[in-house]
Amino acid sequence: MPTQEAQKHAFVAPVKSYDLNEWQRGYESLKQEFDYWIDDVEGQIPPELNGTLFRNGPGLLDINGQRIHHPFDGDGMIVRVTFQNGRAHFCNRFVRTTGYLEEQQAGKILYRGVFGTKKPGGWLNNAFDFKLKNIANTNVIYWGNKLLALWEAAEPYRLDPYTLETLGQEYFDGILSEGEAFGAHPRFDPHSKLDGGAPCLVNFSIKPGLSTTITIFELSPAGKVVRKHACTVPGFAFIHDFAITPNYCILFQNPVTFNPIPFVLGMRGAAECIKFQSQRPTRIIIIPRQPKQKQIKILETYCGFVFHHANAFEQDREIIIDSICYKSLPEVEPESDFRKVNFDALDPGQIWRFHLNLQNHTVQQQLLESRHCEFPNLHPQKVGHSYRYIYVAAASASHGSAPLQAFLKIDLHSGKQQFWSAAPHGFVGEPVFVPRSNAQQEDDGWILALVYDGANHRSDVVILDARELHQGPIARLHLKHHIPYGLHGNFTSEVFLPRN
Repeated sequence: MPTQEAQKHAFVAPVKSYDLNEWQRGYESLKQEFDYWIDDVEGQIPPELNGTLFRNGPGLLDINGQRIHHPFDGDGMIVRVTFQNGRAHFCNRFVRTTGYLEEQQAGKILYRGVFGTKKPGGWLNNAFDFKLKNIANTNVIYWGNKLLALWEAAEPYRLDPYTLETLGQEYFDGILSEGEAFGAHPRFDPHSKLDGGAPCLVNFSIKPGLSTTITIFELSPAGKVVRKHACTVPGFAFIHDFAITPNYCILFQNPVTFNPIPFVLGMRGAAECIKFQSQRPTRIIIIPRQPKQKQIKILETYCGFVFHHANAFEQDREIIIDSICYKSLPEVEPESDFRKVNFDALDPGQIWRFHLNLQNHTVQQQLLESRHCEFPNLHPQKVGHSYRYIYVAAASASHGSAPLQAFLKIDLHSGKQQFWSAAPHGFVGEPVFVPRSNAQQEDDGWILALVYDGANHRSDVVILDARELHQGPIARLHLKHHIPYGLHGNFTSEVFLPRN
């Protein structure tokens, strides 16, 4: 029988902030497309909040009952929430890519997925089939009067912002060739040094192999490509995101290897052939944005795996970049079920700051936030420049890995934080900061996000005051249905409503 002292020090498992079964239901497909005014509202929509929130993510997690292997293989579905005069309108529609239309007509999976989805028929029916479906499921931007659905392995799809009708693939007046990649993580430079202070969209693409070609694109406010230049770096590169400053593009080349043989033989998806190498350094690639400056710099550090960056800026002859870092990359196993995640076995994503000294080729790093977090966001006018506030989706618990159930605001100057949790039933997506018009302070605005309500199997659009985030939503807009967990989106001050 345990002694009193032993009982006193016995391990007590922490109470989880979530129910795994509720979290799993957020990964059910939404096959219906809706178009309605949101009338079920708790609180009040700020009347001065006018514009449109677009968001993209996998809407289909199965094809006629055949489950895809990983949500990153799901067909893209655009969500549009339009705010006007204290009201909000909802619309969702799938991107009618060529592959989406073919599979819907056939009623079965016809394409292999990067993250392991296979055509029926086993490895023999998948071997030597390298044709991938453009799923257009990662991000959606409104730029140059065009609404574009992005997936980093192919060209964008253009949509009608009023109806979300798919208009076709976008090649930027022939700058892109058919099948050429255009990244899913563009950065919006609010005041481009190379364009006399005008706004500029900066994006990249990679063509990996034994060496990797990185192409930088820069687009004017009219949507025209004004700069395009490429460079080559040694080794295979798996890069999802990047950051910019007025003079540089910064990319982290994660320490991974790629063995193509299982992919060629139809046994694994391409992403399942990527292996993380913990003993190898991360390479930080620094590319001048001015095409005439050909010399790139490559620094090295040990930081694990990086999917997303928050921001970068230049200060005191250094580049400072804030990133979400993981100790390792969780591998996607061929026979695994992504709905049965053991969060306790995963490493948390944490915010780290890197000081890159280009003169002496050194990297210094410091931990800014240890709580598990993802999807960093900030004031759009601070992209590429020194900033004070960062907003992230976060775990409700302060330690360990868990589903994202909260929002965290960090004051990078004072270290103070504000925190709001939707636990135990709420599961949050990417926060999008929308500045108030004529705001004088960096945090004067709103946080917009989708929150999945696991208790009622529906999603809410939440609006939080970014100055007082810890006080919770000033409005909850209850949708009539759920939205599967998504990826990225953006807000525009343009108001897009259905045409009469």
